[in-house]
Amino acid sequence: MWIDSEEGLRALYGPASEASLTKEVPALTPQYRALVEASPFCVLATAGPEGLDATPRGDPPGFIRVLDATTLLIPDRRGNNRIDSLLNIVRDPRVALLILVPGVAETLRINGHGRITTDPALLEPAALDGKVPVTGLVITVASVYFQCAKALVRSRLWDPAAQRDRSELPTPGQMLKGAGAGFDVEAYDKALPARLAATLY
Repeated sequence: MWIDSEEGLRALYGPASEASLTKEVPALTPQYRALVEASPFCVLATAGPEGLDATPRGDPPGFIRVLDATTLLIPDRRGNNRIDSLLNIVRDPRVALLILVPGVAETLRINGHGRITTDPALLEPAALDGKVPVTGLVITVASVYFQCAKALVRSRLWDPAAQRDRSELPTPGQMLKGAGAGFDVEAYDKALPARLAATLY
C-alpha cells in the first residue's frame, strides 16, 4: 500500500514530541555552535533544475566558520570541477547541512540559503597548505536543530569493530570501470594515494 497524503502519513506516526519541536530554532545557540566548531565533516544538500545533490565536505575542525549566529562560511576546496552543488546554488539558493562530529552520536541539521563568494576577506582566513579557496559558500541559517542519536547508534558508525576492511569493496578504479571508463584500472588505483595527497588543497 502506498501512502500519498499528509493525513495518511500522520495517522501512522502520530504527533511529534514536544522536545523534537522545541529543539528547532532560527539561529545557532551556544550549544549548537559548539557542535559546528568541533565538526570536521558535513553533508551539503542542494537542489537544481537537474535534481537533487548531496555532497561531502570535510577539513580540520572549525572549517565551517561561524561568522555570526545566523551566518556560516564553508570554503570550497579542490575537487573534480563538476561543481554540481555550486551550480545548483546559483540557480536555487536553498541548502541543507548535516553536520557530524566523530565519536558523537547526535548530528546537527541546518537549513537555510546559500550564496557563493570570492571575497578575499572571507576566503584568506580559510587558506590551508598556503592555498586560498577559489570560492566560499556563505549560508544564512533559517533553522537549526540536533538529530537524536538513534541512527548512528543503530548503524554503529563510530564503532571501530563495525568498520569494513577497504579490500572487501570495489576500488575507485574498479568503480570507474564499472561505470564504463576505458583505462588502466590498476594504474589508476596505484597512483591514487599520491594523486590525492598532491591535490587536497
